[in-house]
Amino acid sequence: DPRVKGWLLLENYTPTFIFSVLYLLIVWLGPKYMRNKQPFSCRGVLVVYNLGLTLLSLYMFYELVTGVWEGGYNFFCQDTHSGGEADMKIIRVLWWYYFSKLIEFMDTFFFILRKNNHQITVLHVYHHATMLNIWWFVMNWVPCGHSYFGATLNSFIHVLMYSYYGLSAIPAMRPYLWWKKYITQGQLIQFVLTIFQTSCGVVWPCAFPMGWLYFQISYMISLIILFTNFYIQTYNKKSSSRRKEYQNGSAATVNGYTNSFSSLENNVKQRKQRKD
Repeated sequence: DPRVKGWLLLENYTPTFIFSVLYLLIVWLGPKYMRNKQPFSCRGVLVVYNLGLTLLSLYMFYELVTGVWEGGYNFFCQDTHSGGEADMKIIRVLWWYYFSKLIEFMDTFFFILRKNNHQITVLHVYHHATMLNIWWFVMNWVPCGHSYFGATLNSFIHVLMYSYYGLSAIPAMRPYLWWKKYITQGQLIQFVLTIFQTSCGVVWPCAFPMGWLYFQISYMISLIILFTNFYIQTYNKKSSSRRKEYQNGSAATVNGYTNSFSSLENNVKQRKQRKD
C-alpha cells in the first residue's frame, strides 16, 4: 500500500524477520543461560512496563473506535480506500498496533529472567512470534478497512490483561485480583467474534482482498484451539484437583498443615534466594 511507503520497519521485511529470529533464539537459549543463576524480581520494571502497555492499548482502542465511527465503516465488509481521512487515522493507529507486537516480546523475556519457564508455552511463543510477522504483511497490503476489527477487540482485551499483570507485580494487590480467568474467556470470545465479522466479509464481499479474510479465519481457529486447551489445562484441572482434596476429607485436612508448612518453608527459602 503506497500510503505506508517509507514508514518505520515497513519498508523492508528483513528487520521484522530478524527480530522474530532473535526472539526465538532468546526463547531457546535464555532458559539455558538462566539455569544456574538466581531469578530476578523485576518488580518495579514490570509495574512500569505493564502500565505502559495498558495505556498504549487504551489509546489504540479509543483511536480505532473513533476512527471507525468517523469513517462510517461497514461492519459486514469495509474496503481499504473508501474511508477518506479516517482510513489514514486507522493506518496510523494500526502501525502502533504492529509495533506493540515487537514491544510485547518483553513478556517472554521477563518470564526467562524470573525463571517462570512454565509460562513459556507453545501457545505463548506461537502467538508472540506470529503476530509481529502477520501484522507486517497486514500493514503493507491491507492497513485499514476490514483489518480494524480484530485489532480493536485485542486492544480492549490487552487493557484488561496488562492492567492485571501490572497490579499482580505488586504483592499487596494480589489478593484483590480476581479477573484472570475472565481474561482468557474474553480472549476466546474475541476470536469467535473476529471469525464472525471476518466471515461477513466472505458472505457479503467488498473490495477487501478475499485471501486475507480466509487467512484470518484460519489463524483465529488455530488460536481458539490453543487457548481452549490452555483454559482446560489451567482452570478445569485446578477445579477437579480441589474437588478431590475436598472429597478426601480428614486426610486432606491432616496433610493440609504439613503441606502448608512445607510450602511456607519453601517460600521462605525462595525469598532468601531471590534478588528482590
